Amino acid sequence: MANTITVRLFARLAELAGKRKLTLDIGSGMTAADAFGAIARDYPKMAGLGGRLMYARNQEYVSPDTPLKAGDELALIPPVSGGDAL
Repeated sequence: MANTITVRLFARLAELAGKRKLTLDIGSGMTAADAFGAIARDYPKMAGLGGRLMYARNQEYVSPDTPLKAGDELALIPPVSGGDAL
């Protein structure tokens, strides 16, 4: 089995990557935040969004220091704003 995870990108992250899903090779001990860092190296415009992300592993919210394992699905969710003031 390959040491890969599926990463789902939402909102601005999907716009910057030009896709909503990608596959990432992970190493031993890689955390959710490490995974974002690896992706941001390929998509440098994402780098400034890392401090405000929410992470979900296998559809459960987790902290940035949560370790990942092969086969996991990681969702990267940036803050969303918008709408009109009432």
